[in-house]
Amino acid sequence: MELILKKNVDKLGFKDEVVNVKPGYGRNFLIPQGYAALATDSAKKAHAEVMKQRAHKDSKIKDEATALAAKLENLSVKVAAKVGENGKIFGSVTTVQLSDALKALGVEIERKSLKIVNEPIREVGTFEGIAILHKDVKQNFKFEVVAD
Repeated sequence: MELILKKNVDKLGFKDEVVNVKPGYGRNFLIPQGYAALATDSAKKAHAEVMKQRAHKDSKIKDEATALAAKLENLSVKVAAKVGENGKIFGSVTTVQLSDALKALGVEIERKSLKIVNEPIREVGTFEGIAILHKDVKQNFKFEVVAD
């Protein structure tokens, strides 16, 4: 079953891509949730025209994402967390806390665009994260979890 994605879907594709999925997944989840639309011949033609017109805007967005990736690479990110006496964190560090720490440094990245390598983080130290800024631009960065 061919579908045109309306939103980014993790492990499937990015917005405005045409993807093939199993019929049940498309009919029972993606279409009712508003993540995708059926890719009929007329929908594909309309989609191709929209993509042609959007090509210029997309290149500008990609350039901005590349600039943000360069800025993120040189940034020193520190996430504060409550720590017990043996160095263990109460709870774990999540992408929400990482997004807030980046926002405090002047870099606004949606929490859904952030991934933490080797989750869950339950101790103080230096860890690695991945920021998916555009479908072609991904940036690895290091962040440090410090005691609050």
